[in-house]
Amino acid sequence: MLEGRPDVVLDFWFKELTPAQWFRKDTTLDATIVERFGTLQASASRAELWLWRRSALGRLAEVVVLDQFSRHMYRDTPEAFANDTMALALAQEAVAQAADRHLDVAWRPFLYMPYMHSESLAIHEEALRLFDQPGLEENLRVEHRHREILQRFGRYPHRNAILGRESSPEELAFLDEPGSSF
Repeated sequence: MLEGRPDVVLDFWFKELTPAQWFRKDTTLDATIVERFGTLQASASRAELWLWRRSALGRLAEVVVLDQFSRHMYRDTPEAFANDTMALALAQEAVAQAADRHLDVAWRPFLYMPYMHSESLAIHEEALRLFDQPGLEENLRVEHRHREILQRFGRYPHRNAILGRESSPEELAFLDEPGSSF
């Protein structure tokens, strides 16, 4: 099963796609990820890729599948965030074992991204430390922006409608501002 190898995931994410594609809403790309990696993402969500955790690249690939592919595959639905806790736990384990230090600095942000996606300020304290390294300056700037939103609201308001949470008047006003959602 070719699509079941970590290198296939990483080649797709880091070599086939451009950085602009990673965060842009693109239904064609979303459909491509579903077609090519839907079965693999389902396996990852059931924690069936544990053998990938033997290497830093395998750990990164599993986190990309759970954190990034899920967001593309299930865009604008609660399922987009369903694997966040597992992705964060895997990222935390990788960092605790210094697996991140075996990754190219350009790829590390995707191991750290589950920290940024968390709605916990305690987790964001660690995210600030992780993103504060040479080569990750732009990621650190974005992390500060995420943390500021959490400090203000205690959650990401742009997720409220998707997750069925009621927005406060202050959150609704914020959501009308340019650049309020990620």
